[in-house]
Amino acid sequence: MRARRRLIRALSLSAVLAALTAPFSGVAGASTKPSSASSGGAGLGAPLAVRVTTRPSARVPAVPSARTAASSAETPSTPTAHPTVPGLTAKVLHGVAYAPANAPIQVQEAIWAGNAIRLKPYVYGGGHRTWNDVGYDCSGAVSYVLHTAGLLSVSHDSRDFLTWAASGAGQWLTVYANAGHAFIEIAGIRLDTSAEGDPHPVPGSGPRWRPPLRDTRGYVARHPAGF
Repeated sequence: MRARRRLIRALSLSAVLAALTAPFSGVAGASTKPSSASSGGAGLGAPLAVRVTTRPSARVPAVPSARTAASSAETPSTPTAHPTVPGLTAKVLHGVAYAPANAPIQVQEAIWAGNAIRLKPYVYGGGHRTWNDVGYDCSGAVSYVLHTAGLLSVSHDSRDFLTWAASGAGQWLTVYANAGHAFIEIAGIRLDTSAEGDPHPVPGSGPRWRPPLRDTRGYVARHPAGF
């Protein structure tokens, strides 16, 4: 009987020692294996990794300043078949003429007609047999823009323009002519097959937009009545 009690005590003591020397798991039933590589190395008790994503802030449109708004009012309209610019004076940008928005419609139409032929070549007699020609000479180009504006019914040569319409320079349109040449100035710009007085002539031999000719001696100035 005593030997049996000693055996039971020895077994109980061994169980207690085994329990004391066993590794502590931290949580009952929890695995003691380290975390896998896919967990990013975070083991038991490590702080949770929080992924924060930021959304780009919305762009706030810039408010134009008073100076920007004022300058935009002076900017020509987008180039179209009928480009315009504010005011009373026409402008030429990259070879295209912009008609003044405050000019009479006939003046605007004459400028837009000049745009239609501004890249045509010089052709002697061009614009006299037909309005829509493959090219134009000096008086043919002048006749074309005046006809398109409703101010001329029959094509004229330079000699015909010597006595055409009213004498002198007009407020909006002026034809300058002599026995061998003719050109027209419309609202401050000039349509001419000659590059005389043009500091930056556009390539080509036909009618082109140019700055007004400063010296018009040797020419007769004529204009349509009322313009």
